[in-house]
Amino acid sequence: MFGTPRKLWLIALEVLTVANAVTIGPVGDLHIVNGEFNQDDYPRTAVLAGGTFPGPAIVGNKGDRFKINVTNSLTDKRMLRATSIHWHGIFQNGTNYADGIAMVSQCPIIPGEFFVYDFNVHDQAGTFWYHSHYSTQYCDGLRGPFIIYDPEDPYLNSYDVDNESTIITLADWIHVASPTPFGSSHSLTTLINGWGRSIQSEVTLNTLTPLAVINVEAGKRYRFRLIGLSCDAPFNFTIHDHNMTVIETDGQYTHPLHVDSLWVYAGQRYSVIVKADQPINNYWIRADPMATRGHAGFDNGRNSGILRYIGAKEEDPTTDGISTQPLNEDDLQSLINPKPPGKPELGGADIVVPIVQTWHDEQQVFDVNGVTYQSPGVPVLLQILNGKYDAADLMPNGSVYKLKPNSSVELHIHGVDRGGPVSVVQVNLEQADSLAFRSIHGTYMACVFLQNML
Repeated sequence: MFGTPRKLWLIALEVLTVANAVTIGPVGDLHIVNGEFNQDDYPRTAVLAGGTFPGPAIVGNKGDRFKINVTNSLTDKRMLRATSIHWHGIFQNGTNYADGIAMVSQCPIIPGEFFVYDFNVHDQAGTFWYHSHYSTQYCDGLRGPFIIYDPEDPYLNSYDVDNESTIITLADWIHVASPTPFGSSHSLTTLINGWGRSIQSEVTLNTLTPLAVINVEAGKRYRFRLIGLSCDAPFNFTIHDHNMTVIETDGQYTHPLHVDSLWVYAGQRYSVIVKADQPINNYWIRADPMATRGHAGFDNGRNSGILRYIGAKEEDPTTDGISTQPLNEDDLQSLINPKPPGKPELGGADIVVPIVQTWHDEQQVFDVNGVTYQSPGVPVLLQILNGKYDAADLMPNGSVYKLKPNSSVELHIHGVDRGGPVSVVQVNLEQADSLAFRSIHGTYMACVFLQNML
């Protein structure tokens, strides 16, 4: 009754715009439900925050106290039904109980129950995200943006628009419930703000689903907040014919850095300023997955979204783009506190901890330094607070590394063929009351705890 399929797609895009406008916070309710997801034209049941994917943006300001009442209304027994929510990138100093790591900081929330996550973000601001931290559940859809605005943002005068319409989420999507190995033949779709085109859908249904549309007005400057919501796949992100200026990464302001493409890995976030300085038209937004972790390529508009100038026709772009100025992460420099803890050299921290991961294909698990994570029967934090146990007594030998207070710690994170290159991270424990480090690759988990002995 609506006419042509094209009109149906436009109606769907209007619904998409409304869905992306949903925000809650810093106080609000978040209902976790089962629902059908078919925004890549391949229907499957999913685990959804607020009934949408991605979930509603949770927003607030620097210094706010967040109180998010999470209610578990999951009913589908084909998937995990308990849940927990982790606030990715939030330090949780003094509020470890709100970190949301099932069986580490809390018991999972069982169906029909609720948990109020009550925490203060203190002096943190920037681009974050939230996701289930119960086994592999977030791969079934429980993930969304978490934005903390800064009234004293040093770049406030460098852009004109920064709201829910400038949030860009990048996610991989499989057509079966987790935990299914990502090395399987199941199709992966790249979703930009929850929309994408799937190889499997195109082969079986011969249709082109709607794509996410980011609307801009000529002459205005936009702060786009890029969030890697992936379970596994990293994405190479570009906007044809538009340069980007990186001003924030993972909740830290950086010196402005001009690029035209950047890799966004699972959990990574960037803020980039883009000026709408091109002729009024439609331009491809590309999020090409690493070929070994997804289906790369742009045939039929896969791995894509649309940057649409107000006044442009409502149609797919025809632009081409070749990156000549990709982001080199070594060029990123912190704006506020450029000096790392310890000495800025390999082995320059007070304590050096190697994190060597090994994948065991037969058991489908990782280990860290020879130890595979085993979930305890009672959350570790609760047992420690009881005063009766030491953390090392509660976990397999080798899972806990005890640290001295007010010390700097260097983590040597070694990649594997499923994970990537070696990383070096330095952490300052001067103000932290505790710290847990968790390494996640795809749908598999390995874990090691760093305990600050205050």
